[in-house]
Amino acid sequence: MIRFQVIHKERNTRARLGIIHTPHGSFETPVFMPVGTYGCVKSLSPDDLREVGVKIILSNTYHLYLRPGHKLIERLGGLHKFMNWDGPILTDSGGFQVFSLSRLRKITDEGVIFQSHIDGSKHFMTPELSIEIQKSLGSDIIMAFDECAPYPAEREYIQKSVERTTAWAKRSLEALGKERSQAIFGIVQGGVYMDLREKSARELTEMDFDGYAIGGLSVGEEKSVRDKIIRETVPLLPEEKPVYLMGIGKPEDIIDAVIEGVDMFDCVIPTRNARNGTLFTKKGKIVIKNACYKEDERPIEEDCNCYTCRNFSRAYLRHLFLTRELLVYRLNTIHNLFFYSWLMEQIRKAIKEDRILEFRENFYKNREG
Repeated sequence: MIRFQVIHKERNTRARLGIIHTPHGSFETPVFMPVGTYGCVKSLSPDDLREVGVKIILSNTYHLYLRPGHKLIERLGGLHKFMNWDGPILTDSGGFQVFSLSRLRKITDEGVIFQSHIDGSKHFMTPELSIEIQKSLGSDIIMAFDECAPYPAEREYIQKSVERTTAWAKRSLEALGKERSQAIFGIVQGGVYMDLREKSARELTEMDFDGYAIGGLSVGEEKSVRDKIIRETVPLLPEEKPVYLMGIGKPEDIIDAVIEGVDMFDCVIPTRNARNGTLFTKKGKIVIKNACYKEDERPIEEDCNCYTCRNFSRAYLRHLFLTRELLVYRLNTIHNLFFYSWLMEQIRKAIKEDRILEFRENFYKNREG
């Protein structure tokens, strides 16, 4: 189980500073969770993760179910031992991947029949199976199985999707049982229809969840629409429970959501961008393949203390990227995750000092410069 403490509420906004205690350690919130889809954050070792300041990672139920299999991981001591990570782990329910990656799928009230994106084999994912997989993995925080509806979608479809998500949430709780060692979060759905978001939040908060996630966003909707949904959904959720915004990871989006009261984030943006040669700095992004860095002796960021910036130049990183040397993926990922750790640390400091709005203004100003 987990325990969530709110340490400080920012004076001018809904932003808050908290601590989540888990069986594998505690971490401060707001927090960003790097994505370790297959039980590893691509190109990094557990030591690398600790070095850049990562406190909790996210792994993927769908992918680990298909390869190498949750029962194998369970026999080998669970996901923490399997990947040699002694910190907290959150696993998603597999719902998003079932709907986004499957070649063919059929949704029923019982569950989802889908074909593996790997070999085309057929599977039937239910709330009960999703929870069984996550129990076998032994993650600290697990997610209820939900339907992540497509965007755009008609209101009638989303309404049915919300009803199904509520029913699946109840079945997920029942499958986990009352005597549980893992925390479980419910996922608010509802597309872009705020009244359906309210319905989803109301029905889920009547259940015994340890935290609540806002799902089904960053799937193509405009930022203004997404911001409105976040702003109006957070107040519907219990103040004493952590709020997790799924799949949102641009620095500016994180800051804006923190101001509305969100505690937890995950996204592939920093790691995927690293592998594609895009690096985050306080002044904006650097695309390392650009010719202007060919003879640039500076580090990615002058005042960055990450391993990459302490040891290597932009010119060297550009050379590695253009020659497709594997080392560049590690070095770039180290920097980007160090930047995200720095960002979250600065956000938490700003909340503690009641100046998160000032921090946002300065952050945007520096990037514009």
